[in-house]
Amino acid sequence: MRYGFIIPKGDPLTVADLASEAEEAGWDGAFYWDGICVGAMDTYDPWVVMSAMAMRTQRIRIGAMLTPPARRRPWKLARETMTLDHLSNGRLVLPVGLGATDDGGFSKVGEALDRKVRAELLDESLEILTGLWSGDPFSYEGQHYRLEEMAFRPSPVQRPRIPIWVVGAWPSKKSMNRALRYDGLLAYTTRGGVTPDDIEAMKSYVGENRAGSTPFDIVWEGVTPGDDPEEAASIVRPFAEAGATWWIESPWSPPNEPEDLRARIRQGPPLVD
Repeated sequence: MRYGFIIPKGDPLTVADLASEAEEAGWDGAFYWDGICVGAMDTYDPWVVMSAMAMRTQRIRIGAMLTPPARRRPWKLARETMTLDHLSNGRLVLPVGLGATDDGGFSKVGEALDRKVRAELLDESLEILTGLWSGDPFSYEGQHYRLEEMAFRPSPVQRPRIPIWVVGAWPSKKSMNRALRYDGLLAYTTRGGVTPDDIEAMKSYVGENRAGSTPFDIVWEGVTPGDDPEEAASIVRPFAEAGATWWIESPWSPPNEPEDLRARIRQGPPLVD
């Protein structure tokens, strides 16, 4: 089990400082979030923020929970991710999904809101990303995107590619099979919540249906009490035993001002024996 921490608040320098503290406190990943205009929240560009995080850390994974490729040009996203992967010396992970349409970056600028269309855009974007990351001549003809042959260089540091975590909504086979084509799934269900039994079922499905032997992560998130290590471990342990490989501490709700986040980060991850 590895442990990440989402940093939902703070200006770019503060977020970078908190990522550095997360590394010192023994966390395995520090994650930001990807939004354009979400309510009254102070919102910063995730690629700029993660660049600052990369410069302040040496070991931990970095990423944004999560990026919706449906509202990003995939060739631009390919450049951004490759550059950040080099800047971090191969520590970037790319979590992706359909995205939240209450973000003004969807709903107020004419982006596609239909779920089916966003799923099609996600699928095509991921094919383009992996094709361009290869560094080889690549062209693409899809329903939404068309690329004449190009070769994007350099390739990312990580081989065969930057790890991609995809939302997998159990028990939807279409959603799950999308995740199986890549490197990990962000656990979800069609009913909304996720239990250890769901994680166990997802793990079994992965084992029965995923080709190849490359590593595959099952990622779940929640909140644990940093001042009670035994209670924290008891929350995480059932998910770890069911097959989750990452626990992401996710303080989306108050109290989650920077000093609250700093205090929880310093208490360390909810280690399972």
